[in-house]
Amino acid sequence: MEHQVFVPVPADDLRAVLRDPALVARCVPGLQQDADAASGPVSGRLKLRVGGHTVTYRGALNVTERDPDRFTVAGEGSEIRGSGAVKLVLGLLLTPAEDGTRLEFTAEGTADGRAAGFPPEATATAVRRLLDRAAEQLAALAAAGAEEPVTDVIAQAEEAEEAGAAGGGGPDGEDDGVTDEVTASVFDTEVPPPSLEPFMDGDFEGLPELDRIGEIGDIGDVDEFAAAAQPPAEAAHARRTMIGRSAEEVDHAPPRGRYAPV
Repeated sequence: MEHQVFVPVPADDLRAVLRDPALVARCVPGLQQDADAASGPVSGRLKLRVGGHTVTYRGALNVTERDPDRFTVAGEGSEIRGSGAVKLVLGLLLTPAEDGTRLEFTAEGTADGRAAGFPPEATATAVRRLLDRAAEQLAALAAAGAEEPVTDVIAQAEEAEEAGAAGGGGPDGEDDGVTDEVTASVFDTEVPPPSLEPFMDGDFEGLPELDRIGEIGDIGDVDEFAAAAQPPAEAAHARRTMIGRSAEEVDHAPPRGRYAPV
């Protein structure tokens, strides 16, 4: 594959970084360099994110200067957890341009294990993202110089990516744009009027049902039935007497009948 990146840094400053293995190691995203690799090939652990998968390799890479404008990066590594391995040969051409330098990458490689099962589109996207971050860090180191501290743009990009993958919500203390829904209480809901209320003001004259009801108004046994339905006066008096007694009076009243004291 081929890829191009423009950086606003002169080519001479980029060469100075590419000739220093320690600075080259700082340009590789996801690389944890070994402590004893101050000189020679850059070795350590490299974490690659492809799509929704992350694979960690242990290996080394070596930068060779072919001429002042052409470099070759050769690397290989094996999976930390697994038997897969990858090999990569990356060509880098520095082309001076207006207000900066154009970096032209050509990449060739082989992979087996987990990396062999990734979709080609996802792998190509991951490689382009890796080259973009490496070029950005290379430009930052070249612009600041080896003696000055440089903000690690690779670490910032990885932290932002991990936060986006885990999150879902906004940062702590910030509004994420989601409006809280307020649920009304059932006691605040207006009670509708009875269903018969619309008929209260209506005109009922002329309804045949009402005329038939009026025809039975002369039944003479209705009064007798109402009188028979009322309880006798003695029963009503006894019920009122029982209800009128307080609970304390009932609880402390002496027993009567066969249980009365002698």
